[in-house]
Amino acid sequence: MRIKPFEALRPQKGTEKDVASVPYDVLNTEEAIELSKGNPKSFLHIVRPEIDLPAGTDMYSDAVYNKLGENFRQFVADEFLVRESSPCLYVYKQKMGDHEQRGIVTCCNVEDYENDLILRHEKTRQDKEDDRTRHVETIKANTGPVFLTYKENDFIDAVVAEIEKSEPLFDFVAADGIGHTVWKVEDTAELVSLFEAVPVFYVADGHHRSAAAARAGAQAKANNPNHTGDEEYNWYEAVVFPANQLKILPYNRVVKDLNGLSEDEFLGKVKDFFHVVEGASANPECANSMSMYLAGKWYGLSWSDAPEDDPVEALDVSYLATNLLNPILEIGDLRTTKRVDFIGGIRGTKELEKRVDSGEWAVAFSMYEVSVDQMMAIADAGCIMPPKSTWFEPKLRSGLLVHSF
Repeated sequence: MRIKPFEALRPQKGTEKDVASVPYDVLNTEEAIELSKGNPKSFLHIVRPEIDLPAGTDMYSDAVYNKLGENFRQFVADEFLVRESSPCLYVYKQKMGDHEQRGIVTCCNVEDYENDLILRHEKTRQDKEDDRTRHVETIKANTGPVFLTYKENDFIDAVVAEIEKSEPLFDFVAADGIGHTVWKVEDTAELVSLFEAVPVFYVADGHHRSAAAARAGAQAKANNPNHTGDEEYNWYEAVVFPANQLKILPYNRVVKDLNGLSEDEFLGKVKDFFHVVEGASANPECANSMSMYLAGKWYGLSWSDAPEDDPVEALDVSYLATNLLNPILEIGDLRTTKRVDFIGGIRGTKELEKRVDSGEWAVAFSMYEVSVDQMMAIADAGCIMPPKSTWFEPKLRSGLLVHSF
């Protein structure tokens, strides 16, 4: 695979904790306002510029993108972000409890994405893809790195281990307790060479950012009659992690209503499709099982007839859709329905109980996590996972390193 060093825009040393933010898509506008309160350096002013506009502003209005451009220019003018003097790679370590993962911050080529050397496992939503594309085109920069993975390579691991012995560029623990350490790599030739032996990358998290980078690159190419392929817009920022270091949490579901059924009627129909145990744990212990929260009680749902010859249909989230959401609740396309919401596993099962106990949601499903091997097998087969199947944690911080063109 091709990787490329880049001249990053980054916080000045000592300010990285103030600047770095969670990704744009893990919080809503109100949460972003609260998290950035009193902090003009927060990169949330870039990834969620609507927080600096009047309440109720349409997130996709011209005013939001105009504010994005204004905020980004101000960040550079105020030197909240400063530019590296030469192209570099970076090692980025994250620590969440006992879990650690180490990736390379680099640039990947949009042609590799378009030619399926960077494999996807999810479809994108047009409105979100349009939004991220306009973000990239407005400020000529990638506002958040794409989270990629690859099948681990011992030689790359050995180089990373040596780099970790040096003094880090950044080293801080964020408010959520996640540790973030970054080392600058100025001698990049060895890592660039080693990655040439990696056959493919996989998008773990950031399908909309990947698609947006490719679209922005294609548009810049179309607008440049002297295009050579060497321009910076042909590249976009990513962090590539070895697959054996990644942690996937479940992506849980809550449903708005029971499709006109009483709770007893609904439970009776569920028992037609599943083996049901009342008083189960809120967290399922293995694949081919899930936990359901209904009327203040947890139920364990399990099955033994998952198809083995189809990697997508074998997923627990697929089985839930095929055997409960569709036939019992008459919920069709999960990408468009307003009757289902998706809750990242990092929020825990208490969030599911809270939703249902509020009376605003009728039933919740706590899922067992998808494995990285399952995700890569689906991508290798050219298949698409159901929406919101994987929740990778910890999340990459935005604003630590920014690729511009």
